[in-house]
Amino acid sequence: MTLTGVEEGRSELGRSLLERKHMSADWLPTFAAVPRSAFLPDVMWPHDMDTGATVTVDRREEPERWTSYANADVPVVTQWDDGAGEGQGDVPTSSASMPSVVFRMLAALEAEPGHRVLEIGTGTGWNAGLLAHRLGTDNVVSIEVDPKVADAARERLAAQGLLGTVLTRDGLEGDEAGAPYDRITVTAGVREIPGDWLRHTREGGIILAPWGTHFGHGDALVRLRRSEDGGRAEGRFLGPVEFMKLRSQRSPFAGHAAYVPDGVGDADRSTTTVTEEQLLGDGRFAVARFAVGLRVRDCHHQASDKRDGARPVWFYGLADRSWACVMFRDGHPAATVWQSGPRRLWDEVADALAWWEAAGEPGYERFGLTVTVYDQSAWLDRPKNAWTL
Repeated sequence: MTLTGVEEGRSELGRSLLERKHMSADWLPTFAAVPRSAFLPDVMWPHDMDTGATVTVDRREEPERWTSYANADVPVVTQWDDGAGEGQGDVPTSSASMPSVVFRMLAALEAEPGHRVLEIGTGTGWNAGLLAHRLGTDNVVSIEVDPKVADAARERLAAQGLLGTVLTRDGLEGDEAGAPYDRITVTAGVREIPGDWLRHTREGGIILAPWGTHFGHGDALVRLRRSEDGGRAEGRFLGPVEFMKLRSQRSPFAGHAAYVPDGVGDADRSTTTVTEEQLLGDGRFAVARFAVGLRVRDCHHQASDKRDGARPVWFYGLADRSWACVMFRDGHPAATVWQSGPRRLWDEVADALAWWEAAGEPGYERFGLTVTVYDQSAWLDRPKNAWTL
């Protein structure tokens, strides 16, 4: 099938997704039939990939610019601060994911005709519409916690003739009434897989979710298959992604001032030969950060911007008020470390980093997750090498 008749920008996006192998050819008819633009609001805040900035675009004032972003492979913020205001706020709380991420997740979900799918996080409704086109509206149930977001998604889905069931409640609870599902797909970052999702998945079914720890904002996509006996779901990570977090699982971090109100003067001081590159890697998706987060529990970290050749990286205990800071300086072979509180957080981080390096610096695909209705554990290479999270 070709994209004849589809506007030029969307046709180019489709070709790009195919060429980069983010979308498989069997999804092309659905891509052509269900335009992303039909699910975006008049005012939206796309991420400009050239400048790294979030921009405001109003279709009523700049229709061509709006359309170009709608047909671009960029994430688009559609709500700020849980809908507290109308314009751009402080924290993005709902969005339309990059099309490349959407179709990579659809491919990983392995949903086939006849499957019933539960989506956690309706958002704009585009992903639910894509699934409904492929599987039929009766086979797709989506859950959205925000009433206004859910209402808007229902309207857009109905306008495209793709309205299935959109429930308004916390997706953490799953959907017992519609269970069992062949597939559960999650479009919000999670820090724990709820037992109800496991219970509501058919034996042999798949749970696909962006999963991570409170160590950082980034996630990794994990595909879990429920065991035949139904007692657990298990699978490997597929690669890094970043999603807005499930509202009931957002970070409990209380802010820097709650930990370090009077500066670092009274903290224990030492040095480390761990380098900035070892710790932070090549960006927010560096696997070192993911691996350290798996080993250092109940910890949040922040890497500040570099100024005058110096960059502080902070670590905060989420179960107490322990904290640590390492100060990297260009041209200095050792970094200064400050630590305070009952936990030696920097020592824990350094040990976790050394463990990852000794294991051969494994990538995301060598890590996995095992979930039961009672707990979850991560592992490297084989489930028998698991540790409880």
